[in-house]
Amino acid sequence: MATKRPPPPPTAAPSLAAAEPPRTALRIHAPGAQPAAELNVLRDLNALRAPVPDRVAPTGVPPGTPLSQNRFITQGYIGIAQTFQALLDPDFRPGGTSRVRPSWFAFTPHASQEAGKGMLGAAIARRIIDIAQGEVLPGAAQAYDRVGLTGPMRVGAEKISTALGWHGLPKDAAAALGALAGAMNLEPLSDPRTLWSTAHRIARLFFQAPGMLPLDKAEAMARTMERMLNEGNVAIFTDIGGSAQTYLAWRQGAGAVTPDRVLRDFTLRGATPQQAKRAYDVLITRTREQPAPSDFARLLPDVSGNSLVVAGFALIETARQAPGGAAREALIAIANNCLAWREQHDAVQPAFTPPSRPPDEVSRPELMQALTPLLCLGLGPVMWNFSDYAATQRDRDYNPLTSKPTEYNWASFADRWPAILTAFALGYRNPTALWALPPPLVPAGSPLLNLT
Repeated sequence: MATKRPPPPPTAAPSLAAAEPPRTALRIHAPGAQPAAELNVLRDLNALRAPVPDRVAPTGVPPGTPLSQNRFITQGYIGIAQTFQALLDPDFRPGGTSRVRPSWFAFTPHASQEAGKGMLGAAIARRIIDIAQGEVLPGAAQAYDRVGLTGPMRVGAEKISTALGWHGLPKDAAAALGALAGAMNLEPLSDPRTLWSTAHRIARLFFQAPGMLPLDKAEAMARTMERMLNEGNVAIFTDIGGSAQTYLAWRQGAGAVTPDRVLRDFTLRGATPQQAKRAYDVLITRTREQPAPSDFARLLPDVSGNSLVVAGFALIETARQAPGGAAREALIAIANNCLAWREQHDAVQPAFTPPSRPPDEVSRPELMQALTPLLCLGLGPVMWNFSDYAATQRDRDYNPLTSKPTEYNWASFADRWPAILTAFALGYRNPTALWALPPPLVPAGSPLLNLT
């Protein structure tokens, strides 16, 4: 039975807050199950949230809700990806495909879309929490009916919520947390060991979560998920995406661009020409290595992440001038690893492991560990699954009662980095697939984009 919160005393809305649209439940289909335009308003919710001031977004990303920022970022990446691909493939046109090995930026719209799906799951969870504050929800099925959740996403959400009920969670909280994870890849849950471990870890976090009431605890978990994904997405876009925009602007006015000119004349904050040149000189001699060099902590321990980015841009210019074939592909792969290292080692890591835990959140590393087996990356029609990657690795604990995907934690760079390199390899084997670019998760006019 739902537990109602005591009504808060009336307060004036903050003066900086944007007017909040009417709180609505949305008919939400599984991502990809139906066109985004078919999302529609179903009915009013029973409870309203107090409006909050607009969040201050980093430079380059407009203020707004996590879903609206994700939409902006994904579209921004598409433009950057197309511009860089045109450098590598003169025959490429926006809206078309390319058989030339894709740059790192071709992967970014798809990665941003997956982060958006996690934010969508958090938004659905919070809608269920709103409903449960005002009416009895006998079970997950009724909760998902209430918000119009359908398709494979619903099937997985019901499976997780049932497992959470076995661990003692109230039905309304279990339904919300089932939806939280339901937007991810649910195929691994067919292994009962993965299902049990995932549910056990989510339940443990739930009972440790801040808040007195079950719905408060469920909301703390949804809030943690939403913030973690949004902060990471924004950090990568403003860092690497911002570096790309700066580089393209410099390149446009630089005249004849050569790798030497990039290393000598283009720089980023925290980068030095000397470090970038040293990285380039080391990496340009390793184009015959398979796989491409990626252990930069060992190979270039004194080179900063942004110096690696500058070296990566110089390698892209070298690839652009290469005659083609294996030599060009090797240069692109090394450049991609330089950009991805900065992305994963420097830019996004603080979102997974912040220096301190906000008092209204659960542990981000522990939440990420619980959800790691469910991670995936759609590359157009091709799908990379973390569970498939883990299945090819050694059994870390040699315990047949635990499944391999549950032995990893995406919040750990050491666990994340080798897996990401296999996602790149899949994209390289299917270069045209990446140009089936992701459509918006929700339509531009959807109230979901504006609900805080």
